[in-house]
Amino acid sequence: MTSQDSAAGLTTDTPRRRGVWPLVRDVLIIVGVAIVVSLVVKTFLIRSFYIPSGSMEQTLLKNDRILVDEFTPRFSGYERGDIVVFRDPGGWLPVSSSTPNQSVLVQAADWALSLVGITASDSDEHLIKRIIGVGGDHVVCCNALGQITVNGTPIDESAYWSLDAGQTAPTEKAFDVVVPEGSLWVLGDNRDHSRDSRYNMDQPSGGFVPLDNVVGRAFLITWPLTRFGLLDSHHEVFDGVPDSDAQ
Repeated sequence: MTSQDSAAGLTTDTPRRRGVWPLVRDVLIIVGVAIVVSLVVKTFLIRSFYIPSGSMEQTLLKNDRILVDEFTPRFSGYERGDIVVFRDPGGWLPVSSSTPNQSVLVQAADWALSLVGITASDSDEHLIKRIIGVGGDHVVCCNALGQITVNGTPIDESAYWSLDAGQTAPTEKAFDVVVPEGSLWVLGDNRDHSRDSRYNMDQPSGGFVPLDNVVGRAFLITWPLTRFGLLDSHHEVFDGVPDSDAQ
């Protein structure tokens, strides 16, 4: 500003240098909001998991990444055919005595990415299976044709079975159960390679999955991109099954 300008009463604004702290503060606020939103989404809406085994082949392959809907089932409930992720009801998963040897940096990165659903470090602590029976259903294996019956109605599961070469149907493992209210009876699509309800009838849960243990309904494969797409619940397989109180 010149002296003439000053004398004439004119002023000019000199740009003020913004300190570092306001910038850091803004970044921290943005990151904090993002983490809170991510936690809300992960806790109440959608979660990401990876598939640790081949028990659901060919519907889901080992190391597939999936999204699980936690929100909708709170209102609509679960149906026969839904593919669900659930916490171990007790004794279904082997006890692991070893902890992966990861650096603090790797553990911190995994924790941060899990907040936004990019990784799912606790996938090994969950199981994923298909619902065959809901509360009140009478589920039996098997009839003379090797079919499971639900409330007296045989179901044709060939739409999602994964069969070994030369097989025409999975190997039978007999059971005759009535599903308690508030529980599910679940089986893997890769029927001969799935430690599901059939193999856990001697556990405290009796082979049933309490609804309180269910995280949500799997609905989308997100990775690898070559397999990206919606998951089929095959509800049509159970269309002819009457409600348990209609037998």
